[in-house]
Amino acid sequence: GQAVGHASKAYRPVSCEIHSLCRGYLTASKRAEIVYRDDAGQICMTHDVIRDLFSRAGQEFVFLGRGHMVRLDHVLTLDGKVVAGAN
Repeated sequence: GQAVGHASKAYRPVSCEIHSLCRGYLTASKRAEIVYRDDAGQICMTHDVIRDLFSRAGQEFVFLGRGHMVRLDHVLTLDGKVVAGAN
């Protein structure tokens, strides 16, 4: 059996429409229901605004209003829209 890796897993690029979706929330400072997987692999849900969208070392992140930084490919849904193929 293979160990379940978490944060170390290779970054999976996210589609353009997800980018524009995130950018839309960013520019509108609109609060979204964000479901994401944390570094321990737990599913978390938050209602927050996207404060920033940035890349670091070839990986993309969303920075949420409360200070959480979530890897973009770990975001599962944004207001119910499936983002990362929920894998």
